[in-house]
Amino acid sequence: MAHAQEAGYAGDTTPEDSLASLTRDASAQLVDVRTTAEWAYIGAPDLKAAGREAIRVEWQIFPAMGVNPDFVASLAAKLAERGTPKDAPLYFLCRSGVRSKAAAIAMTAAGYTQCFNVTGGFEGPHDAEGRRGTKAGWKAAGLPWIQP
Repeated sequence: MAHAQEAGYAGDTTPEDSLASLTRDASAQLVDVRTTAEWAYIGAPDLKAAGREAIRVEWQIFPAMGVNPDFVASLAAKLAERGTPKDAPLYFLCRSGVRSKAAAIAMTAAGYTQCFNVTGGFEGPHDAEGRRGTKAGWKAAGLPWIQP
C-alpha cells in the first residue's frame, strides 16, 4: 500500500477492522457510497449491534452513473448533523472498493483527516461462478447485513 500522503487518503482497511472501529469509537462513521438501486436490491451493512446506521450518499448517481457533483457537500452536511468532527475515522464502502476509494480521496481533500477505504467493499469481486459476495468484502467476511 502507498503511504497515505501519496495515496491521497488515510489508506485501506478490512471490513472486520472497520466494524471493530465503528463498535468501539462513537465518532467513527461508515459511509456507504453505492447507488440507491444497490441499497434497495443488494442489501447493506447492519450496524444495529454497534448502535448506529451507515450514512448513505451516492458517489455516482444511478442510472447514468455520473459522479455526484454534490457528494462532498452532501456528506459534509450529514456528518455535521451527527456532530462528527473532521478528524473522526470515516470508513467508505461501495460494491468492491473502487468508488469508495475515490470518495475517501475527495473527503480527504475536503479536510477530513481519517478517510479509509474498506477493501473488498460490500460484495467484493466475482468468484469463479461469476457471483459476488463470496471472495472478499463485508458479506464474504460474514459481517452482519440486511436485505430490504
